[in-house]
Amino acid sequence: MQNDNLKSYFHLHIIVFIWGFTAVLGKLVSLEALDLVWYRMFFAAVIMVAVILITRERIKVPLHILAGFIISGIIIALHWLTFYQAIKVSNVSITLACLSTGAFFASILEPIFYKRKVIWYEVLFGLIVIFGLGIIFKVETQYTAGIYLAVTSAFLSALFSVINGKYAKEYNPNVISIYELSSGVIFISIYLFFAGNFTPAFFALSLNDLLWLLILSSVCTAYAFSASIKVMKFLSPFTVMLTINLEPIYGIFLVLLIFPENEKMSPMFYLGALIILATVIANGIMKSRKKRVTMLR
Repeated sequence: MQNDNLKSYFHLHIIVFIWGFTAVLGKLVSLEALDLVWYRMFFAAVIMVAVILITRERIKVPLHILAGFIISGIIIALHWLTFYQAIKVSNVSITLACLSTGAFFASILEPIFYKRKVIWYEVLFGLIVIFGLGIIFKVETQYTAGIYLAVTSAFLSALFSVINGKYAKEYNPNVISIYELSSGVIFISIYLFFAGNFTPAFFALSLNDLLWLLILSSVCTAYAFSASIKVMKFLSPFTVMLTINLEPIYGIFLVLLIFPENEKMSPMFYLGALIILATVIANGIMKSRKKRVTMLR
């Protein structure tokens, strides 16, 4: 079991590094955020259907579980929508720094979903995270809309992780993925249909956009999405959310390499981002120590 935990934790880091690249791809794809998310989820859902057909896995689940998968699919669709819209209206660095608040939201949501007590130092760390976010708000006033969208995306990501943490222990990750990705596609498709957005121009993709979307859908979504659910069998939602908060570090590093001119921020921005990330790491250290003490008793 311990070996499974270690393998899962290492696997999760690979997944998070891949997710760090999704922000770069979001900047490279010229589509609007809503169109981008639809294509991402559509291509990924098609890939997962192919996987299910090849592996011949049973996808039948109880009706109440199916309802939960549908809700989770809509949540992840909204998470990606606010994530990419934040990138479009601000930039990758702002979006990824604010996404670090996800661990704070997870620390609030976990006690509600898992019926455990609120831990005092999580509340303290949450206040410090808000302070770091306040610094970013103060110095990057031109990106206010992007900050609001990114924080909303972080909350939705935490909510999704906490909900899926329960399902992951009982159901096949490929089965969960196909239902959630398909639900997200249907949810967005209904909106696009009634908004009259399914026009010939919507389906006229450039070769570059198609290439980046295929990479985003296959490696960064179909594979990473299913694999992230699989590791939840061995890791707690908080550990998953905490590790996911390394995504901004990987993402900001990658984006500074690829877009050095567009992604340079003020020193105070990096101070605010550093406070948020350091708090997330400190929270993880506290949890690890508390777990060791509990095991020794």
